[in-house]
Amino acid sequence: MFDFRISRSIFGIVVAALASAYLLFWPVPIEPVAWEAPENTGYVGDFAPNTDLQNLTRVSLNGHSGPEDIAIASDGKLYVPTHDGLIFTYDPSAPESDRLKEFAKTGGRPLGIEFGPNGRLFVADAYRGLLEIGEDGSVTVLANETDDGSSILYADDLDIASDGTIYFTDASTKFGAEASGGTLPASLLDLMEHGPNGRVLKYDPQTKSTTVVLDGLSFANGLALTADGRYYLVVETGTYSVVKVPVGVNAEAMPIIQNLPGFPDNINRNADGTFWVGLVSPRSPAVEFLSGRPFLRKVVQRLPAFMRPKPLRYGLVVRIDEEGNVLETLQDPSGAYALTTGLIESKDGTRYISSLTEPDIGVLAAK
Repeated sequence: MFDFRISRSIFGIVVAALASAYLLFWPVPIEPVAWEAPENTGYVGDFAPNTDLQNLTRVSLNGHSGPEDIAIASDGKLYVPTHDGLIFTYDPSAPESDRLKEFAKTGGRPLGIEFGPNGRLFVADAYRGLLEIGEDGSVTVLANETDDGSSILYADDLDIASDGTIYFTDASTKFGAEASGGTLPASLLDLMEHGPNGRVLKYDPQTKSTTVVLDGLSFANGLALTADGRYYLVVETGTYSVVKVPVGVNAEAMPIIQNLPGFPDNINRNADGTFWVGLVSPRSPAVEFLSGRPFLRKVVQRLPAFMRPKPLRYGLVVRIDEEGNVLETLQDPSGAYALTTGLIESKDGTRYISSLTEPDIGVLAAK
């Protein structure tokens, strides 16, 4: 007579063996690089918790989300990209019902957004590359590959020199934002691998050439030029740091602030020459435990997505000078407005906070 107890036992062994084989050997897109995460000192000292971000008000994006960056035009209007490829204008001086208007469709995922000295609007679009937006909302692709033929897979942030030269980041040359299913999935893959896949590119508007000026970065994210234009600051998300680089080709990157308590994202320069840096999430104990264990990172990558490390909700933006000294922090430990990517100030001192995922712009009135 057939013994169902033996059958169930064998079935369990087979299932366990298949699960183990899957976790140990199934192909994954990452080739993890061993690194040593610096000790996380947390929210102490310059980063002691406060609740200053809890006082913000919200400007709804009418069902859209992900205002990763914000640019302010000379007339005071805000230009805001969203996750679904739209760019909105927001006029704080207009009647409330008429403040938010659709301006352009990039057909991709617009992230960094800046006005050039000629008054034109430029966008780093993670799917489409470096774009120029006309006054009528028309979209022109300036660069989707470099002069040597390498594709720009994750254009992230940009800034523009006084002569019109555009410096912008290609966050990952391996994990393209569109090919990976979005900007967040691509960033998680790159951070889990921790390879030197990020770079800084330069677009020359005179020659229309696009060249690599710095590479070997661990997820090259935000970028901003210093007030004198001699340096640019780059946010290196994978190392919790901001580096300062002399303008030039493959110049030496000098860390100015390291061991941040979270994953830094965008950086914007203020009129006074200081900078706001957004920290999109606190650091992950799991990621840091796995930093020196590349094989285990492959195992974790084979787990269902909900079991892998993911961003945590905590609002934090940090103001620094160009030497990396912390001047101010605005925080929301409750995470009510979270995944903060940056902050930009208007001429009247109003502060606008951006986010990777929120359906609103955060607004802090001038003091």
